[in-house]
Amino acid sequence: MASKEIVINSVLVLRVITLLALAASVVLLVLNNCKLSDGAKIFFADLHAYWYAVAVAGVGFIYTLIQLPFAVYHVSTEKRWIRNGCLPEFDFYGDKVISFLLASGVGVGFGVTFELKRYFDVVSVVAVALGANAAEVDEERSKASHFLDRENIATGILLVGFVTMAITSILTSIMKSASTKGGGGFFR
Repeated sequence: MASKEIVINSVLVLRVITLLALAASVVLLVLNNCKLSDGAKIFFADLHAYWYAVAVAGVGFIYTLIQLPFAVYHVSTEKRWIRNGCLPEFDFYGDKVISFLLASGVGVGFGVTFELKRYFDVVSVVAVALGANAAEVDEERSKASHFLDRENIATGILLVGFVTMAITSILTSIMKSASTKGGGGFFR
């Protein structure tokens, strides 16, 4: 069936894209840092929300890495590696759980970045109003903003991983529906 082959191939491609997006997101989150003019350094690890985003992306990466050989086998043979029916169930529930975890990581990453940017803007205005050197305050705010922009980019890539995993989740739902109805569902 052509439509079944398309779904199976799509799942493999989406899993590869998810894997790459999650790996890139983890690397960008972990390597991001900022050195302020007083010598202090800001790392992603200084904020628990970014730790959560890294942990969620790491869990998603490991899950996708485990799923990849099964997807390759399914594409190449058009059969499941484990044929007792548990693999479609595992795909169905695992993809959903990981999708929701990735969605929460995206929400946390964007939320904390937005709030911190707003906080630094307010603190900058207050510092200048209290007599701080405007050029120095603007330089510090610029460095912090640059750090947060890079965190936003990493979270955006995590969003790509979430979207591809969510689409994979929909496709595995379709495949599970087809397998439990004896080849029915969308593949009639």
